[in-house]
Amino acid sequence: MCGIVGVVGKPAREVVLNGLKNLEYRGYDSAGIYLNDLQGHEYLTKAVGRIANLEEKLTPEEEGTTGIGHTRWATHGQPTVENAHPHYSEDGRFYLVHNGVIENYLELKEKYLAGVHFKSETDTEVIAHLVEWEMRTAASLMEAVQKTVKQLEGAYGTVVLDRKDPSRLVVARSGSPIVIGFGVGENFLASDQLALLNVTRRFMYLEEGDVA
Repeated sequence: MCGIVGVVGKPAREVVLNGLKNLEYRGYDSAGIYLNDLQGHEYLTKAVGRIANLEEKLTPEEEGTTGIGHTRWATHGQPTVENAHPHYSEDGRFYLVHNGVIENYLELKEKYLAGVHFKSETDTEVIAHLVEWEMRTAASLMEAVQKTVKQLEGAYGTVVLDRKDPSRLVVARSGSPIVIGFGVGENFLASDQLALLNVTRRFMYLEEGDVA
């Protein structure tokens, strides 16, 4: 089972890594992290195997006040760096992580995404490209995600970040748990509150179909 951790408003690297370690009990075969410092610096790092392998690839300057991380258990595609999360849209604007399985991802690729270059074998990457597609007519990332998830069949807990406004995350849940944690001047999210117990004890669980 995959794991998700996200942070907004706090040095994110250690929070994300520690959260992912707290979710290791779920099992996984690859891990990844995206960090953005809101000052024009961003870092995407992925690794196959243990979280320790991911940590070894991170350099000291890789930090951010917004971050999303993921541990993946391979379903669509082999356990490779290319298939590890986070994934991003073709224009490089939207980054996301995802738990669950999108059952109609092949239909969505054929219907909306002909000609799009896919960098992985995953069903998750379809979500990133659909968000890019919907953002062409949406007034906000929230609206783009709401339109996107209406087209998804299957289970998902997904977190989306827009590089043009990296100070916020949009999260959606259907069949795959997501919890939001509240801090002071900072917020967190995860697929299990166990990931966040060392940073907050104030939680709200998303209900089925919620986008936040």
